[in-house]
Amino acid sequence: MTALPHRPGWLLDELTTAGRENLDAEHVARYDQKEDADAADEVALLTSLGLDHRATVVDIGAGTGQFSVAAARVFDRVIAVDVSDVMLRALRAKAAAAALENLTVVQAGFLTYDHAGPPADVIYSRYALHHLPDFWKSVALHRLHSMLRPGGILRLWDVVYNFSPADAEVCVEAWCATGSDDVGSGWDRGELEEHIRDEHSTFTWLLEPMIERAGFTITEAVYSDDAFFAKYVLTKSVQFGVPPLSTI
Repeated sequence: MTALPHRPGWLLDELTTAGRENLDAEHVARYDQKEDADAADEVALLTSLGLDHRATVVDIGAGTGQFSVAAARVFDRVIAVDVSDVMLRALRAKAAAAALENLTVVQAGFLTYDHAGPPADVIYSRYALHHLPDFWKSVALHRLHSMLRPGGILRLWDVVYNFSPADAEVCVEAWCATGSDDVGSGWDRGELEEHIRDEHSTFTWLLEPMIERAGFTITEAVYSDDAFFAKYVLTKSVQFGVPPLSTI
């Protein structure tokens, strides 16, 4: 396993929270069968928001590169970032097969990726932020904010709980019951239970204040009917100041 960039002893090791399955070659080999990133629709969304071919796009938690590869066919510079060398091997193979010279692959995470060059126009992240505990989510959001140009966009998808703690048992049991019987083509019950138990998805009413405190405006928020998924369009505020602690 390739080492991530040097980090101080107090910094979270993102490989330890990356999710067991994302470091597993068998899981990664069938990932694209199990999960469709709707990459073409996501690229179309970004162009509808005003991005043109000159854009710089950073994809954090890029996985096997479904979105990165689609974006690199449209935008001038795409940087695909992931902590898992297993995922990145699949991504590099796709990029090489498509001869995408404008796609750069970096092994790093939310807490260790250092952006170089002009600020990003868009940061894209799908089903990745939940691998960080809430303290580190907030740190990560501030880091993403610093990488974007003023008015830049953070497109964020994640597993985010849009229900109250009082309803958690009923909601979680209902979601886990939707697990597929076919491990190869969908998420089975055990994998959904593993997500709830071992990963760090949080509530919408905790995540959204973190987003705003990091300096983003929530331009759009779409929640799934089952209250387990959220899709955000977030805009970097042109002027941003953190309120003093005495006002919180």
